[in-house]
Amino acid sequence: MITINEHYLKLQASYLFSDIAGRVAAFQEKNPDKDIIKLGIGDVTKGLTRSAVDAFHKAVDEMADTTTFRGYGPEQGYGFLRDAIAANDFQSRGADISADEIFVSDGAKCDTGNIQELFSRDIKIAIPDPVYPVYLDTNVMAGRTGEFAEGRFKGLVYLDSTKENKFVPSLPAEDVDLIYLCFPNNPTGSTITREELKTWVDYAREHKALILFDAAYEAFIRDESLPKSIYEIEGAKEVAIEFRSFSKSAGFTGTRCAYSVVPKECTAYDSKGNKQLLHSLWNRRHCTKFNGVSYPVQRAAEATYSEAGKIQTRALTDYYMKNAELICKTIAKLGYEYAGGQNSPYIWIDGGMDSWQFFDMLLNKTGVVCTPGAGFGKCGNGYIRISAFNSYENVEIAMARVKEALS
Repeated sequence: MITINEHYLKLQASYLFSDIAGRVAAFQEKNPDKDIIKLGIGDVTKGLTRSAVDAFHKAVDEMADTTTFRGYGPEQGYGFLRDAIAANDFQSRGADISADEIFVSDGAKCDTGNIQELFSRDIKIAIPDPVYPVYLDTNVMAGRTGEFAEGRFKGLVYLDSTKENKFVPSLPAEDVDLIYLCFPNNPTGSTITREELKTWVDYAREHKALILFDAAYEAFIRDESLPKSIYEIEGAKEVAIEFRSFSKSAGFTGTRCAYSVVPKECTAYDSKGNKQLLHSLWNRRHCTKFNGVSYPVQRAAEATYSEAGKIQTRALTDYYMKNAELICKTIAKLGYEYAGGQNSPYIWIDGGMDSWQFFDMLLNKTGVVCTPGAGFGKCGNGYIRISAFNSYENVEIAMARVKEALS
């Protein structure tokens, strides 16, 4: 008799964004003439940059010519892209990351879920609340949690991120083995200072723990005093793995390209307490279960690091940050407290009521879709997340509707 992985049965009934899509579809069916503006899911709306598209076309032409055709590429990514990443994203900021410590993939979401395969099932995990659901759900699937009760899974250490701590959680009060951090944060839009991030690195070094650092939104940081990579902090290479993506920074949500960084000195331990290098383990997993990102996509990603590509990519993120500025101004004028929006494309708003109630009110009164904070964890209840990923024209219309409905 074939049996299932019963840990899947612990998961909540639906994935957050599927639930949102269902509610929006039901509303649209009842109101077919209502124009809906989506400021919920973090999907970009602007097209790829000219430099990326030109590189894409050139690479596709190469694939059509037998003399320049490429078959299977290196699972870890082509050298031209890994070199560009290392030089521009890390070495330029004083972080000593080499090209062979970078693993190109098809998404940070996949990487943050897949990386947990390297670790034993009985480790103690610390996860922020609110949190991007993938961190939590993949560990539930792997059997690292107990049952779901009173809004949380048993067996996990939750790191409360609240208004009182400016949505930057405090160090855990007990020993933990694996820590998830995301800055700029999804969903709260909060950022972390160098000094604050150093306390986490120091904790991991002292407790022989590992930090999984999601930096998917680093391109939106405008305050140069803030770290864009955890490897800007001394000692982090021994205790941290970082994840990044071209999805939001360069519009690759439908093109799919990202990468993880696993430094060669980054370690975990076997059951006897012996150090094991995570770089070699992740390399083995990558080679066994992944066939690499396509050559044209990697050429397009490489082009974002050209001089023209850097200017065009910055213009993309500036466009979304202009949207965020408008959202913040509107929300502030309405008297709502919020976080994010300055160094992040997400605005985290204290709605003063149940998250789903606020979601339904906005949808029904304005046709604007947000994301209910309760879907990100217990500490998210009472909040909503608004995304800046839409056209400026749509954001103007949406904010005018919100202002009229909530004034």
